[in-house]
Amino acid sequence: MIKKELLDIICCPESKADLLLDGDTLVSVDKETRRRYKIVNDIPILLIDDSEVLEISEWETIMKKHNKL
Repeated sequence: MIKKELLDIICCPESKADLLLDGDTLVSVDKETRRRYKIVNDIPILLIDDSEVLEISEWETIMKKHNKL
């Protein structure tokens, strides 16, 4: 599990937006980029080339789930 202290200081490497912990991934709150990053062995993999871009509907569902929309 990623500690809150780490979540407070890391950001999306592309947009510099905050990241939300969603299951075993981190999701950017930036609507334009909508990046999702994997977490492997409690280590966030914040490489743009290894991330995925979410469809707008999936991103909005995640944002609503975390009260960010």
